[in-house]
Amino acid sequence: MYWKYVLILSALVALCLGALSDPYKELGVSKSASTQDIRRAYKQLAKEWHPDKSNHPDAEQKFVRINKAYELLSDSDRRRLYDRHGITSEDSHYLKQKHDYSGYNRFGSDPVEEFFGKHFNFDQDISLYHKLSITSNYFDQTVLPKSKNKLHIVMFYNDWCFGCIRIVGAFKKLIDTFEPLGVTFATVNAAHEPAVLRKSGADDIPRMVLVLSGHCYVYRENIYTQQKLAEFIRKKMPFKIGQRINDDNIDEFLNGWQDNRVRALVLEPRSVTRLRYLISAFAFHERVAFGFVDLTSQYCKQLLERFKVNPKLDTLFLFNEDSVRAVASISMADIPTQTLDNIIAANQYLSLPRLSSQEVLEGVCPAEWNRPRKRLCVVLITENSPEYDMARGALRHIALESGYSMDRVRFAYMFKEKQADFLNAISKGSFEDNLLRLVVIWRRDSTQIKYEWVDGAKLDIKSADYNNNSAINATKHEINLTIQRLLKTSEALTYEAFVQNLLDEHAQGILSKWITRLLYMADYLSDNVEDEHLFAALSLLGTIAFMFTVGYIMMYFVRAEEESLKAQGAINEDACKNKLAKVQPELKLYELRAEKYNGLVRLLKPGCRTILLITDLQSRTKLIPPFHRAVWPYRRTKTLLFGHMLIEKGLPWYTELLRLSLCTNQQLQINPRNCVGTVIALNGHRKYFCVYHAKHPECARGNKRMIKMTKQLLDRNDDPEIGNFLGVNYSEDSESETNVLFEDNLLDGLSNWLDRLFEGTTHRYYINYWPDFPTK
Repeated sequence: MYWKYVLILSALVALCLGALSDPYKELGVSKSASTQDIRRAYKQLAKEWHPDKSNHPDAEQKFVRINKAYELLSDSDRRRLYDRHGITSEDSHYLKQKHDYSGYNRFGSDPVEEFFGKHFNFDQDISLYHKLSITSNYFDQTVLPKSKNKLHIVMFYNDWCFGCIRIVGAFKKLIDTFEPLGVTFATVNAAHEPAVLRKSGADDIPRMVLVLSGHCYVYRENIYTQQKLAEFIRKKMPFKIGQRINDDNIDEFLNGWQDNRVRALVLEPRSVTRLRYLISAFAFHERVAFGFVDLTSQYCKQLLERFKVNPKLDTLFLFNEDSVRAVASISMADIPTQTLDNIIAANQYLSLPRLSSQEVLEGVCPAEWNRPRKRLCVVLITENSPEYDMARGALRHIALESGYSMDRVRFAYMFKEKQADFLNAISKGSFEDNLLRLVVIWRRDSTQIKYEWVDGAKLDIKSADYNNNSAINATKHEINLTIQRLLKTSEALTYEAFVQNLLDEHAQGILSKWITRLLYMADYLSDNVEDEHLFAALSLLGTIAFMFTVGYIMMYFVRAEEESLKAQGAINEDACKNKLAKVQPELKLYELRAEKYNGLVRLLKPGCRTILLITDLQSRTKLIPPFHRAVWPYRRTKTLLFGHMLIEKGLPWYTELLRLSLCTNQQLQINPRNCVGTVIALNGHRKYFCVYHAKHPECARGNKRMIKMTKQLLDRNDDPEIGNFLGVNYSEDSESETNVLFEDNLLDGLSNWLDRLFEGTTHRYYINYWPDFPTK
């Protein structure tokens, strides 16, 4: 009964978890793991995370994920679909018995043959494209990442492209020629995967693209021959993929292993290196430095005698730290690519490699779950300093004489300052006062390791040499005792830690990345810009340069003429400066008329206002000068317009404006002489205005102020003096205004009112619309 509950709970957890993120990561195996490795890893994890044996709170979820990962990877079809498309669901339409839409052989049948039948006998078989067809997911997750070490040729085609059908035979010959050299071929249906077509830079079909180091290079030749493609690949190869070696630089090349790379020396009886050697050099460029020797050159005679090679055969030598004796060699008239790659892969690490990146760690100390065959790594912790070269040399000597199989024990070293995070994770049990420490590690998976420090090591002496072998022998003895004990299946390493990936010491810096991008951009432009485009661009640049040159020449002659006139005294420089200093910005006053009404009021932009002075024919000459002086400080404000209006022309408009502000239907009879000297600030966009009136200063009672002011502007018969603002007897308030105000003093308080206006403290009178301005 218990197992039933466990299965039900597992099913519920599986539904909650959904699709797997990475089944390889769940089992702790690499993507190249065999079926037996996957089965062993599953058994080990199942024992560790079984709900009956583990007290971890997430043990049930972990157990379900392990089961799902094993089910996926143990099924060859599902594993192939995941590797090529990232599909984890077993209900995917890719697994249904229809057309085969897997990574390769995307179309199970030929649509051309289905449509036309077999009545049309095509000389070319377009099914070749379908067998090699890949999806965008496979292109992004497999082709681009692998292109940093492996060349990929991608052909873009379409089912109804007769140009694609015409070159099928040539494309097949290219596959037969270059695939044995290490080039991977694939095809993409441009109609189904337009995103890949755009990403590659291809502009038409059929089109062939070389994918190299994450970049796409379009093959633009119309002739698909082996010679043309070989020239294209040679041209796009990285510049520093190999080095030309002769008698002068052979020793410098072989002794350059301090960059943590093995030296590969390729000797050929020809001046042009074979493409297969360049492709192999690109595949191993991160771990092996290649040098190419032309045996026919007169500068390589000493080199030929030194290595005693047949001058008519191709020869490969691999050197580690020992520059005198090669660790591997082969000599043939035509070295097969597979043989070449196998030899290099088996000897791509130094005798004492530096753990300088995660990839090096994976190669030297791979993660293994097979407990009976533990693979141990003896790592020396040191600093990047010449004074510790003796210690590294001593450990290298121990590694060469250890006699252990590389499948069981590997020796390496690590820089303390470079891999600080990794060393902090395994610092348990070490001594900080002793820098040179030896640690034995066993990697269980990509993040979990077990380790043990070697006690009694004597590599901390800085003056040791090979003539005094006592310290070296003592260290060798301690290492052998520790390794022999830990290789036993019953022995376990003392400490355990979870670590992150190592820092890549060979990663490109920011400057190098920018240089690489610029070089790629220049290469891309050289491939995509045609002659007519180049001539047009050069013509445009030439025209611009000519215009600047003519302008510079003209400015030169003008300056020369000015200097000549100054020398003759015809130009007084001080007078010119004083004249320029006296120039003042202009203040324009616009007269409000019917033709300017929309521009000054109705069509004002948001945030703009018009300051308007009301005058008549008699008082205009008196009021405009003081108004001009009051608004002069605001002349530089681009959101202000200034104007004046004759009350004889705008009385109906002004009367309607007052009526709208009072919200009354009563017709007003305004005396035009009582309006003289009034200043209005109009906001045309927001439909409000502010009023300056000498007899009625601002107060908190805005509406009552407007009512009072309007009543005084009414046409009354008891005005004692026409043309002046006089005190009137009419008042509904307790206050009476008896002071006389003459025309010369009407704008005395305008400056203060303008300050309050721009501070936003003046009262605003809102209206529903702007009344029409009279045309007569």
